[in-house]
Amino acid sequence: MLRALAVDDERPSLEELLYLLTADPRIGSVEGAGDATEALRRINRALESGPHGPEAIDVVFLDIQMPGLDGLDLARLLTGFAQPPLVVFVTAHEDFAVQAFDLKAVDYVLKPVRKERLAEAVRRAAELRGAAAPRIPVHEPDPDSIPVELGGVTRFVAVDDITHVEAQGDYARLHTDRGSHLVRIPLSTLEERWRARGFVRIHRRHLVALRHIGELRLDAGTVSVLVGGEELQVSRRHARELRDLLMRRP
Repeated sequence: MLRALAVDDERPSLEELLYLLTADPRIGSVEGAGDATEALRRINRALESGPHGPEAIDVVFLDIQMPGLDGLDLARLLTGFAQPPLVVFVTAHEDFAVQAFDLKAVDYVLKPVRKERLAEAVRRAAELRGAAAPRIPVHEPDPDSIPVELGGVTRFVAVDDITHVEAQGDYARLHTDRGSHLVRIPLSTLEERWRARGFVRIHRRHLVALRHIGELRLDAGTVSVLVGGEELQVSRRHARELRDLLMRRP
């Protein structure tokens, strides 16, 4: 059973998070902290107690924007400890996801927090800690769409609307004509999943949909493509394959 600490300076948000965590059967105990400084004091006691001690904490559910020491600052401090607790960020802001990944966060949950989404974060933490956890049914992904979260709401983006994908660590940013969305899926996974749908790797950071390539440009030995109004560089190792695919494209 996981021992959890929830940290949020807004009391209603903290109480809601504590309520949802208490209802999860994988959470053995949960405490709350109203700011990062209070949380750091509690975590220090946990580290002094040891991983099996009575004060131990397995996972911290951490807000980002707080007065004084914020959630990212606290997570950076924790990386300096030998056996820090796992960190799950719970925030209303999408913009910090890449920084959260760099700090080895287990998950990044957007507010308002949905029970199902938080349960997925708990599952990930439980697996990493080796806690016995009831399995949540996993459904096969819809091949024609991909779920994305925006402001706590899950929307489904049609794969055919995606012009290109940009790698951002263990995340990927999906670009469409109407905007972009960040998902926690590595670019290599999307490359394998969408190869049959006409997506091709052109660079270590970019995956593009052949149907959305408007131009192939050659300039002084460099190759680039125009996709959705944006010019993307093609690496040398992928240039020949891309030209061949474009020549064979109906």
